[in-house]
Amino acid sequence: MIDQYLEDLEQRISPEVEEALWAQWASFASGEFGGAIFCPRRARRAPPGLAWPHVLVNSALESYEAMALQQLARCSQALSEGTGEVLAVRCNYGTGILPTLFGAELFVMDDETDTLPTTVPLGGLDATTLAASLGQADTTKAAEAVKRILRFGIPDIRGGLGKKVFEMAATYRDLLAPYPKVSRYVHLYHPDLQGPMDICELLWGSSLFVALVEAPDLVTALLELVTDTYVAFMDAWLAAVPRDDDLAVHWSMVHRGTIMLRDDSAMNLSPRMFDRFIRPYDARLLARYGGGALHFCGRGDHYIRSASEMPGLTAINLSQPEYNDLDRIFDNTVDKGTNIIGLAREAAEAACW
Repeated sequence: MIDQYLEDLEQRISPEVEEALWAQWASFASGEFGGAIFCPRRARRAPPGLAWPHVLVNSALESYEAMALQQLARCSQALSEGTGEVLAVRCNYGTGILPTLFGAELFVMDDETDTLPTTVPLGGLDATTLAASLGQADTTKAAEAVKRILRFGIPDIRGGLGKKVFEMAATYRDLLAPYPKVSRYVHLYHPDLQGPMDICELLWGSSLFVALVEAPDLVTALLELVTDTYVAFMDAWLAAVPRDDDLAVHWSMVHRGTIMLRDDSAMNLSPRMFDRFIRPYDARLLARYGGGALHFCGRGDHYIRSASEMPGLTAINLSQPEYNDLDRIFDNTVDKGTNIIGLAREAAEAACW
C-alpha cells in the first residue's frame, strides 16, 4: 500500500530545490544569517499526484507501515505547500519511550483526540489524584516505586517502547531504500527522549515537585539513572542511525549539534532549582553529543540566563512565547549567538518591530 505514496514523493522531490533549502538552513544554523527573521521557503511547490490519507496516531502506534505513511504525509504537505520545512520523519511514539523502559504503563488516548500517548506514573494515579483533590501531594507511593527501579539500574533499552522505536527505524531504512531521492532528502531524526527532569516527572508524577524539597537526594539519584539511561539509548540510536555532519534535523528544523532536549517541567521550578536539578544533567548530555537544542513549553524566561550558559547549546525552541518576556529571551539567546527556531512569525514580528 505504501509504495504508491513513496513513488509519489520520489517523483516530486527536486534535488535542486531541496539542496537550496538545506543551504539556507545550514547558513542559519551556522550563524551566517544576517536578516531579522529567518523564514525559508522552497523555490517552488510540488503538488501530490494522488490523495494522501490521514493516518490516526493510534493506528500508527500499532503498525510500522501506518506510522511511516503518517510521517511521510507531512513531507508530502511540505512539498505541496512549498514550506521551508526540511523533509523529516521520526519514530513517533510520544513522551513515553524512556518511561516505558522502566515499566511505566502506556496511557493511550481515544481515537477522537488523535494525540500521542503518555504514561501513568510508577506509583499509579493515586498521588496525583490526591494532590489535586486535597491540595497536597503524597510522595510515599511514588518514592517507593522510584526506589525499586533504582535497585535495578539502567533498564533494557529495547524494552517497553524501545523495541518499537528501533524496529521502526529499521522499517524506515527498508521502505525508503528503493527510492534514491526519498532516502537522500527525508531525514530520520531522533525520537522523543524528553529531558532528564521531564522523564523524572513522568515516572514520579506531580508529587515530584514536593519531593524536590522533601527528598532531594532521591530525586537526584533518579536523575542520575535517567540520564545514564538516556545516554545508553541515544548511543544505541546513533549506532543504528549514524549522522554524517554536525547539523541535526528536528521537527523539520535544523540546528547545530545532535540532540533536542525538552525542559517542560522547568516552568514549575525557580532558577535556583533549575541550576540544582536540571542544568547539570542537560549540560552533561549536551557535552556528550556535541551540543544541541533545548525546547520548553510555558514560561522559561526566569531560567533562560542559566540555560544559555550551558556549553554546546546552539538553539532554543519555545512553543508559547506569550508566556515569556521576549526581550529577556532574546538577551540570552540571539544576542549571545544562540538561534531561536520555530518561533511563531507574529511573535517574532511583534518583538522585532
